[in-house]
Amino acid sequence: MSILVDENTRVLVQGITGREGSFHATRCMEYGTNVVAGVTPGRGGSVFNDSVPVFDSVEEAANETGATVSLLFVPAPFAQDAMIEAADAGIGLIVCIAEGVPVLDSARVLRYLEGRGSRLLGPNCPGLISPTGKCKVGIMPGHIHQAGRVGVVSRSGTLTYEAVSQLSALGLGQSTCVGIGGDPLIGTNFVDVLELFNEDPDTDAVVMIGEIGGSMEQEAAQFIKENFAKPVVSFIAGATAPPGKRMGHAGAIITGSDATAEAKNEALRDAGAHVVPSPGLIGAVMKEALS
Repeated sequence: MSILVDENTRVLVQGITGREGSFHATRCMEYGTNVVAGVTPGRGGSVFNDSVPVFDSVEEAANETGATVSLLFVPAPFAQDAMIEAADAGIGLIVCIAEGVPVLDSARVLRYLEGRGSRLLGPNCPGLISPTGKCKVGIMPGHIHQAGRVGVVSRSGTLTYEAVSQLSALGLGQSTCVGIGGDPLIGTNFVDVLELFNEDPDTDAVVMIGEIGGSMEQEAAQFIKENFAKPVVSFIAGATAPPGKRMGHAGAIITGSDATAEAKNEALRDAGAHVVPSPGLIGAVMKEALS
């Protein structure tokens, strides 16, 4: 089993004819993702890769193909409109890859999504991949993943790939890997994904990768302590980051004592998570936790 996506998921790609959109849409299709439509205003009626119809609007694409997930390869200045268009068309899961989306734009989108039944992943995320369900919606390197029973949720794309590579090398396959994004405002947080993993009978344990900035990790720790019965291996990036200096992601900035790696690690230890001091230990500690 998997969460959020599987082999039956019908995906449309907004921006499918652009450089990034066409490249990654092709990689998703090669992985086995059921890409049923593309959307590029002004290119409606054309065909992508000899098999995927392109439409002028998300509404038209969803109505014609039954797509339920939208993968956005739209430049940051236009991402707000693209996300709202997807939600307005009734898309259930919207995955925004774009980095540099203005915080005010994200705030407007999150307000617009309230009560509409659409989940947003991102912005500034690598997407998600379900090796068990054979579906990739994003930019993750599919070849490093194996089907299995370990869930992965992370604020960092590259650290996700590192963790997955270690897990696969140790024979620990993944149920679903979710990159929630590194912006200050995102649509899906750690607790949202942990709830889904907690309910998934085919996920036995979870790798959680956080970083400095904000308090999402503390909220996740509280959830783990009160509600999560499966082993959690966690790593928090940014232990040596100086206060007030942004490190990598727009949301990775220490603005108070709760935003430090030390505070996040302390909360996770108190919740019973297996906290590792180095990303190089994630796989080994997970194998030990499962044994």
